[in-house]
Order: sequence, then C-alpha cells, then structure tokens
Amino acid sequence: MSGNNVNIKNKKAYFEYHILDKYTAGIKLLGTEIKSVRESKVNISDAFCAFIDGQLYVRNMHIAEYSHGSFYNHESKRDRALLLQKKELKKLLQRTKEKGLTIIPLYMFISERGFAKIEIGLAQGKKEFDKRDSIKERDAKVELGRARKF
Repeated sequence: MSGNNVNIKNKKAYFEYHILDKYTAGIKLLGTEIKSVRESKVNISDAFCAFIDGQLYVRNMHIAEYSHGSFYNHESKRDRALLLQKKELKKLLQRTKEKGLTIIPLYMFISERGFAKIEIGLAQGKKEFDKRDSIKERDAKVELGRARKF
C-alpha cells in the first residue's frame, strides 16, 4: 500500500511543551478526509485535544479538502473524535484537570492496516527561559554537527 509513508509531525510541540506522557489513538475520519491524509495534506501544528461530553476530540487540525471530492467534501477544520480505551480516557481526563496540563497531537501516521493514527502527548507548557534553553541546546547540536564535518 502506497499510503503507509505518511508521517506528519508537530515540530512546534517539542519546542512549546514538556511532553509528560504519550498515547497512540485512532482517529474517526470521513472518506474524503482519509484520502487527503494519505496525500499528507494535514497540518497539526495548531491543533489541540479537548474533552466534549466525556469524549476526546482533536480540534483545529486542518485536513485540506480532497482535490477529487464532489459536494460530499469534508469541512477542513471540524472536530474529530479520537479513539482510545476507556481507562486511557479516564486517566487523561483526570490529568488535564491538573493545573497547566493539556493534550496536543505530536505525530500522525497511517498504520500497517491502513488506519489513520495520531500520537498525542500529555503536555505542560514551557516557560520563556525553558524555550531559551531549548534554542541553546539546538544551536549546540548544530555547532557540533558542523565541527564533525571538518
């Protein structure tokens, strides 16, 4: 299957947040949405997850409209249900009630069986000085890489 090479990363997530825990969830998509996902026309950098009536949804995730879709095409930024086990949902619901914790999508991919999956992370927002430390670490890695080339 040609669609298995889909891997959409949220590069902003590791810069903006400390990732405390990771979960892999299924995602409920419409037919035209999965076709757009297979074409890698997805943006998860501004997305976040929220509980609505006890169900976890990913919000603000942009899946471009399918190019060959007719009037049945999907809405690009609609809320999409995430599929997790009940015990995982309970644990996440309890943890998000703690101060400063949120759930953000980290990575989206197509499983071997052809299903769209999303890796979500329980995250805590970084303070400004933490972000500066991240920039220093990244710059140090770049410098080290340049020094190794010579």
